[in-house]
Amino acid sequence: MLTNVMQEIVHSLVRVMMRGSEYQTFCKCEQCERDIIALSLNTLPAHYVTTEKGRIAVFERLNTAENLEWINKRIIHSIYVVGKYPHRH
Repeated sequence: MLTNVMQEIVHSLVRVMMRGSEYQTFCKCEQCERDIIALSLNTLPAHYVTTEKGRIAVFERLNTAENLEWINKRIIHSIYVVGKYPHRH
């Protein structure tokens, strides 16, 4: 098993944010959501692990108020970029 913990966190945060009232005017299709996740991950460091124990340890280290604020800023930027330049199917 090879897992990028940052990808798990970003994926979860994007899903929650896109369903919130702040982003009601943005497209919520799967393609736009994947574009937001990909763009966000391209600006964040990967945190790969090979075990469940490692995943939990890295998740706990990344899941702090300071880190989540840092991650959220990159996601918000990505939401606006994808919203401005969407790749329609």
